[in-house]
Amino acid sequence: MTRSEEEWQDILSPHRYYILRQDGTERAFDNALWNNKERGIYYSAATGEPLFHSDDKYESGTGWPSFTKPINPEAVHLLGDFTLFAPRVEVVDSKSGSHLGHVFPDGPQPTGLRYCMNSAALIFVPEGGEPPKIPQ
Repeated sequence: MTRSEEEWQDILSPHRYYILRQDGTERAFDNALWNNKERGIYYSAATGEPLFHSDDKYESGTGWPSFTKPINPEAVHLLGDFTLFAPRVEVVDSKSGSHLGHVFPDGPQPTGLRYCMNSAALIFVPEGGEPPKIPQ
């Protein structure tokens, strides 16, 4: 999916644009989905692709929605992130390259991974709900 930054600004709210397109990070415990316990699917707010299932969400104590794995490994790409004092692994939406969050090797089994995502990068749809409609 290729869009100009002007198109992204027209489609996304300013907050979502900051998170998804400018690699922003929400404040811990001050975001919409960190404590969501409903069953359902978390979709990319950039593309509408399914990313995470609530069965793989867990309370990490970090204040951000955390998952042990994506629904499909092809739904996300992992990139080296060297913008802070220590290297991290950035998680981006595979269709648009939009920033979702980071993955860390301190999660529970069976994967041992913590996909720490920004709520604004996700759209939660309760079980049985219709997937989000994102302009293509």
